[in-house]
Amino acid sequence: MGFRENLREALDYSGLEQKELAYKANVRLRSIENYLRENGSVPIADKAVQIAQVLGVTVEYLVTGKNPPKEDFTIIDPEIRKLVKVIKKLPKNKKQVVIKNALHLAETL
Repeated sequence: MGFRENLREALDYSGLEQKELAYKANVRLRSIENYLRENGSVPIADKAVQIAQVLGVTVEYLVTGKNPPKEDFTIIDPEIRKLVKVIKKLPKNKKQVVIKNALHLAETL
């Protein structure tokens, strides 16, 4: 996989929107969109570092796909990723209720 695919995967896993990544990495949204386009460009080193730091991955991972974060997010089911995105957006008290109920449900299985 190339930079675009690795960036897409890390971005999906993070639960961030493109505009959030752009803001947190201090990179223009248009640049993020370009990096994710079919024949998009690859950022210069300092921008790649900023993006990698926000996403919690290494630049090496973004460029080569090697050395992913400790948790290999490539094996997480897409439905689980969606659930994580939803939970991240909940207010703290609602998150606690969802987590508590999920843990209780898991104990009964």
